[in-house]
Amino acid sequence: MAMIVERSMSDGWLTNTYLVAAGPNSDAFFVDAGGPMEPLFAKVDELGLNLTHILLTHHHGDHISALGEALERYPDAQVLAHPDERVPGVTGEMHPGDELEIGGLKVKVLHTPGHTAGMLNLLVDDAELFTGDTLFKGSVGGVRAPGSTTFEDIKHSIMDVILTLPPETVLRPGHTEPSTVGEELENNPFVRIWRGLDPEGNEPCKALGEDATLVLWGPDYDGGHKAWVRWPDGRDDIVGGSKVER
Repeated sequence: MAMIVERSMSDGWLTNTYLVAAGPNSDAFFVDAGGPMEPLFAKVDELGLNLTHILLTHHHGDHISALGEALERYPDAQVLAHPDERVPGVTGEMHPGDELEIGGLKVKVLHTPGHTAGMLNLLVDDAELFTGDTLFKGSVGGVRAPGSTTFEDIKHSIMDVILTLPPETVLRPGHTEPSTVGEELENNPFVRIWRGLDPEGNEPCKALGEDATLVLWGPDYDGGHKAWVRWPDGRDDIVGGSKVER
């Protein structure tokens, strides 16, 4: 029987909230709670599911804005997050390397810092990876949001944690469309440079008002751009395209 994965995407932020279950009439969980929740509530009822857990990838508002609404509907649900990503409503912690069992599904907790310090990716039944804001279809997470760490961290999380999984592993990001490990290895412009398949760019630019070098003017999940820039001291950074003057 195929795993149930239902997605609801918010209009403004394009944030994904997922409903996951092994099959009808089983325990189920949400990944994040950015809304809109009503379509997922309806699916829970339609499929006879018992919503037992809400698993949070990270603490940013666009991924937790509807947590209160979800808890009104399922007041007994366990809400789990990395200790660094706790928000009001969280009832317990997930730690790197933990394995949860929910309704017959095995959920492995992977630590993927970069976009935030405690960012978690959730590998379900070794088949589907929920990547939060670490890796998107054709793009990567920025390292300038509140609680972010470093370029080196997000590169390590993508190249050494996510993309070492089998190529057929389905990637379900925190924003917009799904992908696979194999697809991102071949087609993601950031990954292609990290793999040595494409050269770095060297266009001078201004980023966040400072002089920098534009290593890559890449796509972002919202149709805009994400920029990999290098500062004069040699440090690398990933910033939103709106922060770059070319």
